[in-house]
This record gives sequence, C-alpha cells and structure tokens, in this order.
Amino acid sequence: MNQQSITEVSIQDLKQVYSGEFIDDDIILFENIKDIPDFQGPRRLNCFLVAICKSGELQYTIDTTLQKAGANNMMFISNGQVVENFTYSDDCQGVALMMSDNFVHDVVAGMKEMSNIILFSRLHPISTLTPVDMNVIESYYDLLRSRITDHTHHFRKDVVRSLLVCTLYELSNVIYRSQSNVPQHRSRAENIFIQFITLVEKNFKTERRVSWYSKEMCITAKYLSEAIKSVSGRSPNSWIDNYVILELRVMLKNSNMSIKEITMELNFPNQSFLGKFFKEHVGMSPSQYRNL
Repeated sequence: MNQQSITEVSIQDLKQVYSGEFIDDDIILFENIKDIPDFQGPRRLNCFLVAICKSGELQYTIDTTLQKAGANNMMFISNGQVVENFTYSDDCQGVALMMSDNFVHDVVAGMKEMSNIILFSRLHPISTLTPVDMNVIESYYDLLRSRITDHTHHFRKDVVRSLLVCTLYELSNVIYRSQSNVPQHRSRAENIFIQFITLVEKNFKTERRVSWYSKEMCITAKYLSEAIKSVSGRSPNSWIDNYVILELRVMLKNSNMSIKEITMELNFPNQSFLGKFFKEHVGMSPSQYRNL
C-alpha cells in the first residue's frame, strides 16, 4: 500500500459529511453504526473509534487486515490506523463514538497502567462482551448520549470527559478479567512493548532518550524501535512524548504550579523549550491551554 496516497480523516472532516451529534472537533456520536461514513478507498484516521455491534454483522479492514464483527462485539480503531471497506448486513445494529486524539489524551490523563489497554486494543481490535458487560457499557453509552445531546448543560464537555473515564475503567476491568482467564502467549515484541511502556510510565519525567530505554532493556535501540512499531504502529519517541504531553496537560489543568516550576519538575532545559514542545504537540502554548 502506498501510504503517501492515503487521505487522512479527522473529526472536523467527518462533521462535514455527518449530521449527528458532536462536541466541537473532539467527539462525534453515532446512534446508528451504519452512519459511520463510507470511506471510498483507504483512510488514515486522525481520531479513535469505539463501536458496539448489538445485532447482525459488519466487516471492514484495519491496516489491510479483514475484521468481522457480530452481536455483542466491541470494536477499537486507534489513531493512525488505516481503515476501509465498511460493509453491513441488513439487520446490523449498533452504536459508535469517534474521538479526537487531543480529547482522548485529556480523557486518559492520569489513568494508571495504560499499557494493557493500549496493547489489548491493538491486538484485539474486536472483542466479545458478556451480556452483563454489554448492559454496563450500554448504560454508560446512554449517559454519554444524554449529555452530548444536552446543549443547555453548562458543563457538557466536562461531564462527557468524566463519563468516558468511567467507561474506560469498565473496559479495562473486562480486559483484566479476560487476560486472567486466558493463558498468555505473548510474542517477543509484545513483551518488549509492555516492558517499554512500564519503564516509560516510571521514568518519562527524567528519561526521554530511546537509547536509555534500550540499554535498560538490554537490547539495541534499533531492535526496540522495530518491536514497538510492529506492535503499536508508533515509534518509541512517540510513546515517550505522549506520556510527557499527558503529564503536562494534567499539571497545567490540575495544579497551581507555575510554568517555570513545571519546567523544572519535568526536566525541560528551559521554559522556551517546554513551550515549543507543547505547542508542537497540542497546537497552542501552555498558557493558552491552561486558560481554556
């Protein structure tokens, strides 16, 4: 596949062809899974998609791999993955949410042990929910829908963000339960990914060089990069930067620390470097983000 020819699709793009409920350029609600835009040819998503199939069947491809879903299946498509060829059976029913990368970062900021969630969603783009799990997730979806559609609610976006955190924790519980019931046969690359993410979670405030992590793991930086890329579709540097940005967001929104103090806490050379780093990843200065 020639990746240079693949068109990227964002929440902003999807809003132009879908008339359903949304919040800014951050989240779109699909009350009918068949309303997901019919991508003509491969499209790289600059957003995340989580969907539930209640009945019937659907199929599509992620990164050229065919995926088939049926009743009680939950689907994950991550930011940066290439999707195409959505087809549905006549009796297919379900719901879906699409969320921007920035909004997801806000939602997961502060969540612990993200590595299992990340790895599970990559390795299991379609998973089966028990009837009890379906009822719980559908209850959260109904709450999300009620808040997203309530344009009079002054804290609409904040409530949606909090509800999504609760939903992710419920999904994480499903993941942990599934993993405890199934013997683990992870590949070498998958084990490297989990070890790497665990190290990053503990050390990203002080260590941001891929070479440091490869040395700690007793493998070459090249092998580490290849393993992380094969499992997650992203580079080690991208994952390190992601954790730094998440922490910056949390500190800017949930602490009274000055930007100078944050600069020191996260071991940036100076405020100017931090500001440039933050704007490159978030699209605005730290001060602008704090004042949103």
